[in-house]
Amino acid sequence: MRTGEPLPSVGDVLAALATGLWHWDTAAGLVTVDAEAARLLGLPEEATTLTEAQTRARLHPVDWNEITGVIPLAVAEGTLAEVRIRIMDERGNILRVVRSRSKPAYDPERQAYQLIGTLQEVTEPTPGTQAARSAVTGDWRRSREAFLLDAGRALAEARSTEEVLRVAGGLSMPGFSPDGLVVFGVAGDRLTIIGQHGHQPGDLGPFSNMALTTDYPAAQVSRTGRAVYLSSPEEYRARYPAAWPLARRFGRSSWAFLPLTVAGRTMGAWMAAFTYPVAFTPDERAVLATVARMLAQALSRAEATASERELTEGLQRSMLPSLGPEIPGMLVAARYIPTGGGLQVGGDWYDMIPLPSGRFALVIGDVQGHDVRAAGLMGQLRIALRAYASEGHRPDAVLSRASRFLHGITHDDELTDLRFATCVYVEADPETGLLEVARAGHPDPVIRMADGTVMKRLTAGGLPLGIDPDADYPTTRFTLEAGETLTLCTDGLIETGGHDLESGWRRLRAILEAHPRDDEDDLESLADALVQGVHGPSSHHTVGPLTDRREDDIALVLLCRPGDGRGYGATATVRPQVRRTLLSVAQDEPDRIAEARRHLRELLHDWAACEQVDSAVLLVSEMVTNVLVHTDADALLLAEVAGEVGARRLRVEVTDVGDDLPHRRRPGELASSGRGLMLIELLADAWGVDPRGEGKSIWFELYEPEGASEGGAADDEDPQDEPSEGAA
Repeated sequence: MRTGEPLPSVGDVLAALATGLWHWDTAAGLVTVDAEAARLLGLPEEATTLTEAQTRARLHPVDWNEITGVIPLAVAEGTLAEVRIRIMDERGNILRVVRSRSKPAYDPERQAYQLIGTLQEVTEPTPGTQAARSAVTGDWRRSREAFLLDAGRALAEARSTEEVLRVAGGLSMPGFSPDGLVVFGVAGDRLTIIGQHGHQPGDLGPFSNMALTTDYPAAQVSRTGRAVYLSSPEEYRARYPAAWPLARRFGRSSWAFLPLTVAGRTMGAWMAAFTYPVAFTPDERAVLATVARMLAQALSRAEATASERELTEGLQRSMLPSLGPEIPGMLVAARYIPTGGGLQVGGDWYDMIPLPSGRFALVIGDVQGHDVRAAGLMGQLRIALRAYASEGHRPDAVLSRASRFLHGITHDDELTDLRFATCVYVEADPETGLLEVARAGHPDPVIRMADGTVMKRLTAGGLPLGIDPDADYPTTRFTLEAGETLTLCTDGLIETGGHDLESGWRRLRAILEAHPRDDEDDLESLADALVQGVHGPSSHHTVGPLTDRREDDIALVLLCRPGDGRGYGATATVRPQVRRTLLSVAQDEPDRIAEARRHLRELLHDWAACEQVDSAVLLVSEMVTNVLVHTDADALLLAEVAGEVGARRLRVEVTDVGDDLPHRRRPGELASSGRGLMLIELLADAWGVDPRGEGKSIWFELYEPEGASEGGAADDEDPQDEPSEGAA
């Protein structure tokens, strides 16, 4: 072509260069190609218009996904979209590899992309070579996909900002790994540094607290939300002359600044710096952009987690009070452990309430559920209980009013969110150790005696709070003896680790018995031992039968009365040698006879002669049954073990207010009653009947034989499923 002649047409130039032209409108779903582009696609060499489906059929499916991923990236960065594409025939064979270069534009009104680009055939590079680092071929693609999967998994598992930064600093990108990383945040109109990797302390001082209007790449990215790639120091110096003196001293050759965007909001920028030149090909930019998106999501989750943790701690501080002032003559310790998932506060709570009478109340409970609703109801119920207790009401009245209150705030016309709560309310007298217990569907308290014996303290109870507004809650009274410890807990402490109530109780009993007793007043270490034993790593060694059971919140309160004559905080060095328990059985509670038998077995868990334990259980069953059958009064059972191990004495008394004294009878062969006194005379070492001012007391004693093999039956099955009917 001579000088001055007109330039050839664009079509002639493209044809001479074996380059095809194509146009894609995503709104219409049509792709228009010229003759050369049609030939490269394996079609007849003539201009034509194809549907997206027809075009997609000519391309390798992976490369089609590559095109749809590169287009939004190019629009966001204002650059060309360049990819390699494998052209397939009808049988799935690769005809050729072409390079596509296009300038995409986005139409927000139509919400569609329009692309005008070129297609040109290229030679397929040898896998593993530098040229093979393309968007569609070679080992680099597979390495990139594996890297993104690993990076995504690691960032998804990070739960704090520190963890996210540690993961980001350890990322090794395939073929181009940055040696300097900085994560910038935005606080008001200033640029802040959230974290960095590959820099010495103090190096980044000039970049922290920088105004967003500064002519610095990270500030520009944070303002505009568009990435900046600088392939060489010359390009950096030309585009950002004011910031170049600050960046020059680090000796880097290439930089990538990418926006950290979440839900359309740019929360900062991520800088990846390289000591060697990087061209930032479309594939490399795609990798960096993907990592930036994952990093932004991880930082956003970490920020939300931190806010949730702060909210949780605030809820715990406001809803779980401290134990308050010291109590002369008694020690108190408490723990609260939230469940491992979701909101870290639930429906469990404890409280200690000073009463107008000079006594104090211990409360522990569990509102149904593990959500915000349960936490809110817990706070309301705790305040209501404090109010009723501070008015001076007795334990049964406090729980009755609390049940009516909870029923009123959870029962509406639609019955959409019914809730109930279990609770134990204990009123304690520090001077005498007298405890008055009212229970609403909650596990029974547990007593650890001075000699280490651990027993459930069976108490009367009523329905959980909130079910029946007119429910009654009977009160059980007993004395916390010197050296004894009362344990109150929610079912989370019992059932954590897949245990049910029975297996969980056996585990707790073992922990209580194994804890050293030479420092009885150290309740804090005992509380730690209980929590660690069921919530720490050791709990995995005693997994219960319900291994798929959801973990629950844990609330725990311990109350200890030190030894006689020992003031607050003193250690009882001389321990009582008497182990006793008291239990009442009302006329309308014959089922508690079985509880009395189990109670006695627990009291005699280390008795040396198993046959004597069986005899004692049988006699207690006979004596209590006689009171219920032959009188109109309730039975009061007192069992006491005294003396040194191997030479102890068991004394059991059953008292009632009836005036008729028992007398021996001669029952016939088929008689169903009348053998009570015969059994006592046969099995007991000593027995008797003592008249009282009102009523009587029948008692028996058993003496532990020396040299007998130990083997109490505290945890054995009770052979008497039903109470026998004696007739003394």
